[in-house]
Amino acid sequence: MSAALLESLGDRLSVVTVPPPSICGVLTRVTGMVLGARGVRAPLGAYCEVVAEQGEGITCEVVGFDGDEVMLMPFAAVQGLLPGTGVRVMTHTARVSVGEKLLGRVVDGLGLPLDGGDPIEPEVYVTLRGERKNPLQRAPIDEVLDVGVRAINSLLTIGRGQRIGLIAGSGVGKSMLLGMMTRFTTADVVVVGMIGERGREVLDFVTETLGPEGRRRAVVVAAPGDCSPVVRLRATHYTCAIAEHFRDQGKNVLLLMDSLTRVAHAQREVGLAVGEPPTTKGYTPSVFSMINELVERAGSVASGGSITGIYTILAEGDDANDPIVDGARAILDGHVLLSRELAALGQYPAIDINLSVSRLANRLVTADQRSLVRKFRRLMATWEENRDLVAVGAYRPGTDPDLDEALQRRGALRSFLQQDSDERVDFEGGFRQLAEMIA
Repeated sequence: MSAALLESLGDRLSVVTVPPPSICGVLTRVTGMVLGARGVRAPLGAYCEVVAEQGEGITCEVVGFDGDEVMLMPFAAVQGLLPGTGVRVMTHTARVSVGEKLLGRVVDGLGLPLDGGDPIEPEVYVTLRGERKNPLQRAPIDEVLDVGVRAINSLLTIGRGQRIGLIAGSGVGKSMLLGMMTRFTTADVVVVGMIGERGREVLDFVTETLGPEGRRRAVVVAAPGDCSPVVRLRATHYTCAIAEHFRDQGKNVLLLMDSLTRVAHAQREVGLAVGEPPTTKGYTPSVFSMINELVERAGSVASGGSITGIYTILAEGDDANDPIVDGARAILDGHVLLSRELAALGQYPAIDINLSVSRLANRLVTADQRSLVRKFRRLMATWEENRDLVAVGAYRPGTDPDLDEALQRRGALRSFLQQDSDERVDFEGGFRQLAEMIA
């Protein structure tokens, strides 16, 4: 194992150990993605090295136990292993380095740079999985976070410390909307976790969607779909650890996780490999407990600082009742649903406002602003309910005053929801435009 890789695992004592830790066990089996070893005494979550026949050792994480056998899952492809290959423990706890030098950088799940820049010197070491917060030590969410997107700022107002799901099928514009929020938000720091996505999407997001302007105050952690599931999970927790570090400095952090569904897939792979029983759609029980854990790492703390979490959730087959969609929607503070039908009509961002909600919006806006939002939603709902009736010519104008007004303002309502990807509309400007349109 290289010193840089071991240092990225966060245990400085192991980095300076010379010679490296001695072999304490032997490899006994290889079953799919899981390696079995005997003679190894290491806790769950520890890191071990399997000494390959040629080249560097293979880094693994302890993911379970089977009798006296330790179950390991490798960080990379397994090659060059023989029965009886030596195994040694490298770290007993998972710790990661965080700090200001991460700003503007793109790193992998082990904290190593992917952007071709200089190596990142460790500054502060923190635990990978964070620390559970006392719910009574959290601060109330009473300040608006401006994300620069008119429809969200005005109709789905988000507060600092809120957790929101961005639900959509594939190819409906999730990444574009994330890029807009990254560039336009008033948050101090943006931390982006790209977990399980295609490598091409990571490149496009960093170079085109995010751009130089967005990268200045952002940290991107990327673990594409060809990474081991343990690396993808490590990248997920590393993203949260970085956000927590900046939050503890009193900063307002915007955490973007793309995507929560791919994280669930990685946990499902690990769970099934170690023998967890599958439930709905093959998801193991640990998937749902892990989603709760991730979501609870966001929020505001009484000591100052906040993490506003926005999690993209892939609705497979556009199924809004997918287990991950349904489970996440129940524990988040709201959700934004992107519609394939609206995207096909050329509306971007393709937000279905009737099926989207922010549970904290009412406490973040004034009474006059709430009145404007209610009127907008009423007109949109009236139009959607009677669209087929109008389309076949069965509606006679003057029968329903609300529908007449919805028909009259239909074009303006749709225009309000649309926004160019390089156009920024702040919170006050959005409500001003909304008042001018429907007051």
